Amino acid sequence: MKIGIVCYPTYGGSGVIASELAIHLARKHEIHLISYARPVRLNMKGHGVFFHKVSVGSYPLFNYTPYTLALASKIIDLIRKKRVELIHVHYAIPHTSSAYLAKKALGKDIKIVTTLHGTDVHLVGLDPSYKPIVEFSMQQSDRLTAVSESLKKQTLEKFNIDREIEVIYNFVDSEKYKRESQNESKEKLICHVSNFRAVKRVLDVVRIFGRVVKKIPCRLYLVGEGPDKSSVQELVRKLGLENKVEFLGNTLDTSRILRKSHLFLLPSEQESFGLAALEAMSCEVPVVASRVGGLPEVIRHGIDGYLAEVGNLEEMANYSQQILRNQVLRRKLGCEARKRVLGKFTPQRIVPQYESLYQRTLAK
Repeated sequence: MKIGIVCYPTYGGSGVIASELAIHLARKHEIHLISYARPVRLNMKGHGVFFHKVSVGSYPLFNYTPYTLALASKIIDLIRKKRVELIHVHYAIPHTSSAYLAKKALGKDIKIVTTLHGTDVHLVGLDPSYKPIVEFSMQQSDRLTAVSESLKKQTLEKFNIDREIEVIYNFVDSEKYKRESQNESKEKLICHVSNFRAVKRVLDVVRIFGRVVKKIPCRLYLVGEGPDKSSVQELVRKLGLENKVEFLGNTLDTSRILRKSHLFLLPSEQESFGLAALEAMSCEVPVVASRVGGLPEVIRHGIDGYLAEVGNLEEMANYSQQILRNQVLRRKLGCEARKRVLGKFTPQRIVPQYESLYQRTLAK
């Protein structure tokens, strides 16, 4: 098959999954990935994926660069020159709209698969400025997928569409994300990875850590960048935790940090899946997270991690202390987390689901 994959190149889950999917598919198919910059997971050599950059010119007429049109033109060019059969877009805004525009401009029955990742549904997609076109674009897709049952339910409840939505979970490279040794140092390591947006509640991560560090020797690694970073840094200073909290910024390889962590915190307001949690689980790191969105589909409360209501910092801190104090419990949770990943969320289990979806779509 000749497949075009469209995604954002950022560190968020949609870009990571699209890139990883492209890399695995390229072993058997001709894969062309389209974005305005090379995705972070495509920086390594030898992956076999053809990358096509969308260039957006700057014109005095436009206050905002017309990326939707530039992307549509790039898709048209790709279909004409490479005879791509199917376009798989990750994140509905504006990728699905661009793919549909390209399809109509060409006058060909190019198949469009849209994968919904979350923010494109429950945040941006519901904005009155975007909702009508998002709704229309989803309706025009040949196939719709969602990364969790929770996201599927939200989409069907909030948008007037009559399309079937197939749930295909995210996955993690379990060979890359695996624990190399049990680090039982006296000072335990707590980790959080995100894009530092308000929905991630990184301030709560610091507040939870502030409670835990009073009882247990530990450090906090904060991985990522984003609009809330300065507020988080200010809270760290206010709580006097400068010597206990490290800001590591964006990193191409979070596995090297997760491998030596003892606990992963994800107290988000909303998570359609929780890829960062899955990567931690693959490294046998127990997760304490919010009971929201798709997280209960990934984390089994009391088996491989713990879930609490959003904003219940005391309960999350108590779960965190239990895990850090009790080595037997921590290893048991970590072992179950790894088993959970291997049983349900590996490329070997997920990538064939996308291949089957493509084949069924092309056969329509």
